Amino acid sequence: MSKPFFTTRTLTSLALLTALEIILSRFLSLSMWNIKIGFSFIPVVVAAMLFGPLAAGTVGALADFIGALLFPIGTYFPGFTLTAFLTGLVFGFFLYRGRSWPRAVAAVAVNQFVLSLFLNTLWISLLYGSPYGPLLATRVIQCVILSAVQLVCIPAIGRLLDRYGNKKG
Repeated sequence: MSKPFFTTRTLTSLALLTALEIILSRFLSLSMWNIKIGFSFIPVVVAAMLFGPLAAGTVGALADFIGALLFPIGTYFPGFTLTAFLTGLVFGFFLYRGRSWPRAVAAVAVNQFVLSLFLNTLWISLLYGSPYGPLLATRVIQCVILSAVQLVCIPAIGRLLDRYGNKKG
């Protein structure tokens, strides 16, 4: 008989990671109306490494939704929740079964230069009525900075999880 995915330990871990993501995103990030730099990706990456794509996507989406309800920064827009879910899926797809440098680079590249740069810029453009092209140009700097930060942090997170013996599930 296979082990159930939704154990009490798994659900508790995912709830704690969701709460941590909300804190990092809403209170410990540098935010302007079109740029956000911080470490809120870390709980999603941990969920991706330990529990896989669906769990990481759920952590990202729930944290965005609950954070927007409890601690609104602006108008709630479901597009950002979709991007948060897709971000977790991408991290999980690349980092759940293996944590190599090429997998980390691929995960960061897709998340930063497809989801964050192109998709979130589209959401910001739609939400605020800003022209897409100039807005895209201003957000490139954020994506380059966060790519570097994530490429340093993701291997370190993997080593910490391996070192302290955290087992999946």
